[in-house]
Amino acid sequence: MKIKITADSTCDLSGELVEKYNVGIMPLSVVLGDRVCRDGVDVTPRNIFDFVKEKGVLPKTSAPSAEEYVEFFENALKEADAVIHYNISSLASTSYENAAYAAKVFKGKVFVVDSLALSTGQGLLVLKACDLAKEGNSPRDIVEITQSLRGKVNTSFVPDALDYLHKGGRCSLASLMGAKVLKLHPMIDMKDGKLYAKKKYMGGLDRCLKNYINDLAQDYRSYDKTRCFITHSCCEPEVVEKVRTQVKETFEFDEILETVAGSVVTTHCGKNTLGVLFIYD
Repeated sequence: MKIKITADSTCDLSGELVEKYNVGIMPLSVVLGDRVCRDGVDVTPRNIFDFVKEKGVLPKTSAPSAEEYVEFFENALKEADAVIHYNISSLASTSYENAAYAAKVFKGKVFVVDSLALSTGQGLLVLKACDLAKEGNSPRDIVEITQSLRGKVNTSFVPDALDYLHKGGRCSLASLMGAKVLKLHPMIDMKDGKLYAKKKYMGGLDRCLKNYINDLAQDYRSYDKTRCFITHSCCEPEVVEKVRTQVKETFEFDEILETVAGSVVTTHCGKNTLGVLFIYD
């Protein structure tokens, strides 16, 4: 049986990885004024930064409709016997609800999984599904295994500033001002499909990221060594390289993958946000 793995664009997989694993990507929408753009197709994080700088507000984002998912799944089934689709957390978007509704049209050929994650936390489940499909697992087994891993995905990141979180209603003005004065950088984590502030670091971004990685090593001593992601919203190359070096020295991953967050995720976290994401035991 040929299985096609697909995902919302919020999985933030690079074009190279999408091509390597033959993942089908369903773009979410980003609305820039009167322009409706497709995440990863005709809008980039740089466009987001320019829009926010000019307008002072965040772009709006929206999920594909059930009708759009039907068309997407129809095309995916042209090259496969079954499709397994991974959505951004159902608590962050209506994508899962719409995709699950659309899947009913295909009478058991399309399976839809709520990742309960976003960005490459979602992407980790997508690539795990690709690994399992390559090993010859059935669609139902792949769904069951990846669903069992949802609570074991470290989906965390450290923003350089809280401006975008404040504009999006996820951070109070008092917290924003306090963070600027005290140079605070929160560690944002995801649990049960929701984002929350887990810890706070003080100082420059380099120092905070170093402490963040050390904390990950302490919190997750046992982990899946297959791969991890360093995912960021246009951080400077030297910052990413320092993180890569520390991750390589601290952990034992077979593969350290770097990706740049897509436009939807960037809209909510802002520039220079960085996370190290992986599956733990």
